[in-house]
Amino acid sequence: MELSVFKIDGKESGKKVVLDEKVFGVEPNDHAIYLDVLQYLANQRQGTAKTKDRSEVAYSTKKLGRQKGGGGARHGSLKANIFVGGGRVFGPVPRSYRNKLNKKVKALARASALSYKAKEDGIIIVENFAMEAPKTKELLGILSAIKAGDRKVLVVLPENQANIYLSSRNLPEVKVITVDEINTYTIMNAHKLVLVDGVQEILASRA
Repeated sequence: MELSVFKIDGKESGKKVVLDEKVFGVEPNDHAIYLDVLQYLANQRQGTAKTKDRSEVAYSTKKLGRQKGGGGARHGSLKANIFVGGGRVFGPVPRSYRNKLNKKVKALARASALSYKAKEDGIIIVENFAMEAPKTKELLGILSAIKAGDRKVLVVLPENQANIYLSSRNLPEVKVITVDEINTYTIMNAHKLVLVDGVQEILASRA
């Protein structure tokens, strides 16, 4: 697939780039995408949820009544789960939700996500640019000029540029990352993919 490279004012630069078929033209594998997104979301979880069981709640351990003849259930203390303030039964405890995924499956998932975007005309190539200072309005102007749309936009830079990143922090629909941070979830979560010229070559070299 061949795409034009746009200038930041929205005009074509005259340069054309060819997207590598190994990355942007594979047959999408939905299950690989599902597994990679599942792993990404699971790895975001802290796993710090915790409740107290009956051995941990601060209550008297005095037996409430005699074992037999009371006409009711037999209770050892107020720590039982059926009492208000009692311990929780089978409550959550700190754990790790992290899971592993084969590198080849992750690579297939990423290529599948990029191929989906390419088929949907969801990829825009823009010339390499820099910003002298963090200016949200300027970044919005650039995205508007290249017709990135008003829905979720993922801007991928070949290397870290603090001013571009800082300009996007107040825009909930715009996410700026470097090519090292790209993953299946961020690709699928975006409506348009804005690749700064050179990113497509880095992705192809890592396929």
